[in-house]
Amino acid sequence: MDMVFRKTLLLLAILTISLIADLENRYPTLQFIKSGVKIIDIRTESEWLQTGILPGSYPITFFDERGNYNVSDFLSKLNRVVEDGEEFALICRTGHRSSIVSKFLSKNGYDVINLVGGINYAIHKLGIKTTKYQIGRRYY
Repeated sequence: MDMVFRKTLLLLAILTISLIADLENRYPTLQFIKSGVKIIDIRTESEWLQTGILPGSYPITFFDERGNYNVSDFLSKLNRVVEDGEEFALICRTGHRSSIVSKFLSKNGYDVINLVGGINYAIHKLGIKTTKYQIGRRYY
């Protein structure tokens, strides 16, 4: 390999790593939830009604009940809550959906944390009390 080609490959590898470097996966803790980092709850409205939401979190659905999604609508709502370059976290029921959406957001320049285990982990393992989701309330 010539030197220019190797340098180009190295540069591409560094750029690729930096594109996904803003994605962190972590289990929620009480300390983290109280830290002030904005938490975006991407579950469906029926899930919010069933379990409530974390205090101070922002309910913004990504996938609907059938698994469909509207990226532009989600991003429009997300960008009302999160400042450009601001770190924030995503949570869903178990961490599966938030993992998918976190990867997408990270690849598109967002500094995002995926909360592994989701709301189920936060409620059942940590004993965190949720607040009632209010239909029609404007959260963002």
